[in-house]
Amino acid sequence: MNGSSKPQFWRDSRMPYVELRKVINGREVCYAPHSHTQWSLGAITEGQSTFLYRGNQLTLNEGNLVVINPHSVHACNPIKDQPWGYLMLYIDTDWLTNLRYEAGLLDKPHWEDIMTATMSDNGWYVGFCQMADCLLRSDRELLEKQTTVVEYLTALMHELSDQTAQPRIKAPDKLQAVAEYVKANAALEVSLDSLCELSGYSPGHLIRSFKHHFGLTPHAYQINYRIQYGQRELKRGKPIAETAVNVGFADQPHFQRTFKKLLAATPMQYRQSLPNHQVDTTGDE
Repeated sequence: MNGSSKPQFWRDSRMPYVELRKVINGREVCYAPHSHTQWSLGAITEGQSTFLYRGNQLTLNEGNLVVINPHSVHACNPIKDQPWGYLMLYIDTDWLTNLRYEAGLLDKPHWEDIMTATMSDNGWYVGFCQMADCLLRSDRELLEKQTTVVEYLTALMHELSDQTAQPRIKAPDKLQAVAEYVKANAALEVSLDSLCELSGYSPGHLIRSFKHHFGLTPHAYQINYRIQYGQRELKRGKPIAETAVNVGFADQPHFQRTFKKLLAATPMQYRQSLPNHQVDTTGDE
């Protein structure tokens, strides 16, 4: 795998509400189904990929934008070793909620999903790429980067304001309790028997019902949450080995394999930030 296939991550502690990922050659960049706590907006900059989202599988082409709601299970993957490059921006959900609310697009400062999954308008695509280029360049000042992000996202939220989705059907209280229990005990080994006892469901009924409402089985949900937890720890500069244990993995190799399976990047790659490498990762992987 050549260097161009390695993902690059941009972060700035002065703008903690946004994070950018860049992949130039994604022929081998594969994701298992997963979700993020952030709202995600991406651009296909080269080639094609598949996009699994909300029970549908779509084909994305160069020039397409992809829109992913927080906590929505999805996966993007290359097509038969064809070229694939992309940019993905992850925006803190609370920050974006406030942006929409202050722009008069939400009646209350509470998140509402956006129905749109893909966009093919060239103007929005070009604007996204220009915003990403601004963030990635070390010669751009903080105020310019902040202004570019706010202006683009505010305009996009106005564009998508009539695409607000109906509120998701809330999972039954018993399943909500299971989800909260799994997250509260993410670093521990949780048994299916304990979840059945908590919910009153049979094993088969629990797994089917949980997946219907949350998009993942209880076990996959726990693993996904562990990786989300691991991302937060790595961004704080925690050592990879320490993070692996803290989030519930038996050892560092297991954490690394799972991290790469869900996020198509190693923990080391994720910790590194462009243009300014803000944490010391020497000898950590």
